[in-house]
Amino acid sequence: MRLLLLSNSTAPGRGYLDHAREEIGAALDGARHLVFVPYALADRDGYTAQVAEALAPLGVEVTGAHTAPDPAELIRGAQAVFVGGGNSFRLLKALHERDMVRAIRERVTAGAVYMGSSAGTNMACPTLRTTNDMPIVQPPSFEALGLLPFQINPHYLDARPDTAHMGETRAQRLEQFLEENDVPVVGLREGTWLRREADRLTLGGIEAGGVVFRRGARPSEIGPGHDLSALLREKPRFDTTAP
Repeated sequence: MRLLLLSNSTAPGRGYLDHAREEIGAALDGARHLVFVPYALADRDGYTAQVAEALAPLGVEVTGAHTAPDPAELIRGAQAVFVGGGNSFRLLKALHERDMVRAIRERVTAGAVYMGSSAGTNMACPTLRTTNDMPIVQPPSFEALGLLPFQINPHYLDARPDTAHMGETRAQRLEQFLEENDVPVVGLREGTWLRREADRLTLGGIEAGGVVFRRGARPSEIGPGHDLSALLREKPRFDTTAP
């Protein structure tokens, strides 16, 4: 299985996907045709055009999944699949309605490259539950693609003592998740990503790195190049897991 999971798709002062272009080229590994899944945003044509422009320098041809009469069938023939960011609830609802959860899972398991950013990175997890997004729509299930046996929190933000915000910090929200569920969560700071090649999983990106949260343990800092392959052997338990 080959995955590239970005925390974010834009970086200050840089164009769309520019900060990860080299890594994207390496992950695609010669794939020249990519199906883009734009359902996290309302403007699907504009979103697809933005992705096509960003990937053109890599010689990659982009087709929007929304342009096909049967998007799931288009996925079944894809060399690579890119699921873009936006609202995770809207995205997952669209995937379930179009039978694309199963189609993407089967195609990526069979060898197609999966790339996600933000909400698309959330989709690679077993469940939607560690997204940061507002539930603007109601998907039929929180079940996501399950390409990984652990959870991710993209756009992870550290607590700031000088802020006027009085709600829970991101770390506190993830600790609340772990009170009800027993599965590691990787918090990806901006500019970072996870790269999976078969049974190897590594953290990439800028020096900011990430944080791993586990039930009953203190959060642990991880930096670029950190080997996280052990997480691929996790057996997650959610509050809905049968005893």
